[in-house]
Amino acid sequence: MSEFAAVDVIRAKRDGHPLSDAQIDWVVDAYTKGIVADEQMSALAMAILLRGMTPAEIARWTAAMIASGERLDLSSVTRPTADKHSTGGVGDKITLPLTPLVAACGAAVPQLSGRGLGHTGGTLDKLESIPGWRAQLSNDEFKRQLQDVGAVICAAGEGLAPADRKLYALRDVTGTVEAIPLIASSIMSKKIAEGTGALVLDVKVGSGAFMKDLESARELARTMVRLGQDSGVNTIALLTDMSTPLGLAVGNAVEVTESVEVLAGGGPADVVELTLALAREMLTAAGIDADPAKVLESGAAMDTWRAMIRAQGGDPEAPLPVARETEVLRATADGVVSSVDAYGIGLAAWRLGAGRARKEDPVSFGAGVLLKVRPGDEVRAGDVLLELRADDPARIPAARDEAAEAVVIGTEPPTLTKLVLDRIA
Repeated sequence: MSEFAAVDVIRAKRDGHPLSDAQIDWVVDAYTKGIVADEQMSALAMAILLRGMTPAEIARWTAAMIASGERLDLSSVTRPTADKHSTGGVGDKITLPLTPLVAACGAAVPQLSGRGLGHTGGTLDKLESIPGWRAQLSNDEFKRQLQDVGAVICAAGEGLAPADRKLYALRDVTGTVEAIPLIASSIMSKKIAEGTGALVLDVKVGSGAFMKDLESARELARTMVRLGQDSGVNTIALLTDMSTPLGLAVGNAVEVTESVEVLAGGGPADVVELTLALAREMLTAAGIDADPAKVLESGAAMDTWRAMIRAQGGDPEAPLPVARETEVLRATADGVVSSVDAYGIGLAAWRLGAGRARKEDPVSFGAGVLLKVRPGDEVRAGDVLLELRADDPARIPAARDEAAEAVVIGTEPPTLTKLVLDRIA
């Protein structure tokens, strides 16, 4: 006979009562084992979304998620470990240049990443556009590469926080993705179980992010920082703008190309700025005294990138996939670019095939959007605003409609938003 009845746990949260440690431990374990059904956990997730959780409940829920699987032991890695997690956005390829850069500065970066769903891109999808590159590594391969190269970007192993894997998929189809306690515990259970010593969180704010306003983003950031610090992980968070896409490329292979441009000393200014801001925070948190701007300029980060890609079977020199169909969107009048809406551009890239509607869907590696303008740019009628790329021409009309609405041309220069909006420690 079970220790609790799932319906009693659901009713307690539905009625606004805090769950006890024993209730939380039981329901997370029972759901992982299939004793609590999906429809019951769906009801509990909705109750958590509507009623919230106390800091003590969130901490216990996170601990129960970690306890559902294994914890990686990185004590054999001789470098200080530091990781970064982004809450997801449009054109957010920062993990790609950041991981080798921080490793080239002397840290070991154990970056467990995910796949895209809906309008936000996934780091693993981007890297899988590189011929031969593989996302799945055993724990031994993971630790060996971390020691030898200093940088790993791969999928989380099956044994790491399995409760989160089940709950993450459920939240996505039940309208409970936005629940701050569940976002925080999902992210932090994996990052704490991963074994990193320092963690920098990039909490996105704006139309292209899950957090649309600064106050909810701050609440999420504070919650995650507290969870990390309480678990012995040196954790800080930056709140960064996601009202406009990051960089000029949105997709898979096109974002890899832009990331390599950054590692080569070029690339869009905003991508470079955020990469360096996060690198400085990671190095400080790991206790490493290094200037990432100088290391980037030296070419050492590019060397680490190539070594990291080769270690996972990829060819860093191989040509990347290019979509078969291209169409451009032109300005219909003279003016100034008032805004480029991140959500609209993300949806356009998704419609072109760069993203997926369901976890099992394939992605088109060559599909995506290339922006030719940024907010504040002056344009003339007929100027190219962006380029749409797709393998299937039937995908272009719907994407064109999304993209056309996303780029707004006005008469006055817009007030430009800072990229880094706040810091929570």
